[in-house]
This record gives sequence, C-alpha cells and structure tokens, in this order.
Amino acid sequence: MLGASLPRRSLCGIVGAGLLFASGGIHLDLYLTGYRTIPTIGWLFLLQTIAALALGGVVLAAAWLPDPVASPIAASGALFALATLGGYLLSVWVGLFGFREVRTTAGIVAGVIDVAVFAVLAVMTFLTRPRFLKIPFAPSVSLVTVVAIALLVVGAATAKSGTGPSSASGSGQELRTGTVSGVTVVTDNKGLTLYWFAPDTSTASKCTGSCAVYWPPVYGKPTAGPGVTGTLGTITRPDGTTQATYDGHPLYTYISDSRPGLASGNNLNLNGGFWHEVTVTG
Repeated sequence: MLGASLPRRSLCGIVGAGLLFASGGIHLDLYLTGYRTIPTIGWLFLLQTIAALALGGVVLAAAWLPDPVASPIAASGALFALATLGGYLLSVWVGLFGFREVRTTAGIVAGVIDVAVFAVLAVMTFLTRPRFLKIPFAPSVSLVTVVAIALLVVGAATAKSGTGPSSASGSGQELRTGTVSGVTVVTDNKGLTLYWFAPDTSTASKCTGSCAVYWPPVYGKPTAGPGVTGTLGTITRPDGTTQATYDGHPLYTYISDSRPGLASGNNLNLNGGFWHEVTVTG
C-alpha cells in the first residue's frame, strides 16, 4: 500500500503530466513554425520541448511510485514550470538573448499552462513530502493556490504587448542608409534596419495582428535620404493605414533591434514567412 493519499497524488501526477505534455507540444509547434531560426532562442525552445515531454513521462510514472521518490520528481516539475514562466515574462519585459517576446495567444496559453503545472505539481510535492515536513492538506493546498494565483495575476498584469520601435508617422519619414556586418542597408530615420517580408506582394501586406507587433510597419509616404536609390512608394494596409514601400516591398522594423547597426531579424522564418534586411539597390 502507498497510503491513503494515493488517489489524490495519482490524480495530481496524471494531470501534471498531461499539462507538461501540452506545454511541450506548444513549444514544439512554435519551434517548428519559426522560432528555430532565432539564434539561441531556437535551441532553447527545442530543449524546453524535450525537457517538458521527458518530465511529463517521469511525473506520470511517479504518480504510483513511493513518496520518497515521487516528491523530488514532482518538485522538479513544479520548478521547471516556474522557470519556463519566468523566462517568458523576462523575454516580454526586457528581452532574452537579443529577442523580445510579445503577448500572443500561444504565449498566454503556455503561460497559463505553466501556472497550472506549478500548482498541480506543488500540491503533489506536498502530498508526498517527508513526514517531518507534513502539515495538514488543506493549508498546503491553500498556500499553493495563493502562489499560483499570484503568478497568474503578475503574468497577466505585466506581459503587455510590446510595441517595438515606433515607425508610425502620418506624414512619412526620410529613409536613410547604414552598414550592418559590412552590408549597406536601408534604415528608418532613427537608423533602425528595415526589412521586407517574403509573403507580401507589391500591393498588400500579409503581416497583421501580433505579426505587426514583432515587425512594426513603416507608416506614411517615405522620402529618400542620401544613398537611398530604390523606388519608393506606398500601399494601403488592411486597417486602412498607409505603409511605405521600397522597390515594391512593404517596409518594417523589428522589435528586437534596439539600436542602429543591428539586423537580428535578417533571414528569420517567423510569423508565416522569411524576413530579409532591405539592401541598397543601385
């Protein structure tokens, strides 16, 4: 017999494992649909996926293992979920490894799942902990619930959508040139590298919604500064605003380019297609 707590701790193990599998699945989908092209972040997403799926299997087995074995496994799963949530929030607040995250449906769902994993596996940890640490079940669950709710509230309050470098201008702006890794690129009037999106056409932007938060459009009718030799124009975006174009490509900046001289969005396959820096033609 494993004791009277077997039904509750087994249920926690099953639910916790299922949530870990779900978290791993979401991160795998994000990895395969574009995050794999982001330096450092890509392999971290893959590592998170592998860890979540592996932990899910171990936690599921731990639901029927003796308490001394199950307790550290459950605690490891809870801490893993906490670390994953912390990484997401940090990437939203300040960015990680040159990448800025924004609030998306997938990110919010993953964050809620992480909170749920922490809550469920923290309860399992309490249920299987050594006797000298035993306290009544109800206070244990109450404490875990308070912490989980606090994490959820903090996450919801702080994981605001990033705005990225502002490129909006009703009257347009002067495009300029700069050098990134020896390549002459077109920049906005703040010196930030401009990009074009492969799925776009010369008359339509395919980057809307959360995509346009990662890749802020350059608004208004552009003018050519020194060294800018391409053909400038505009298109009308789906929301009715005017977006600048260069040689028929709608223009964007990238949220992770925090200063001139960066082109961290170049050749990324993100938000539905490849992104390329705009190089000077002549």
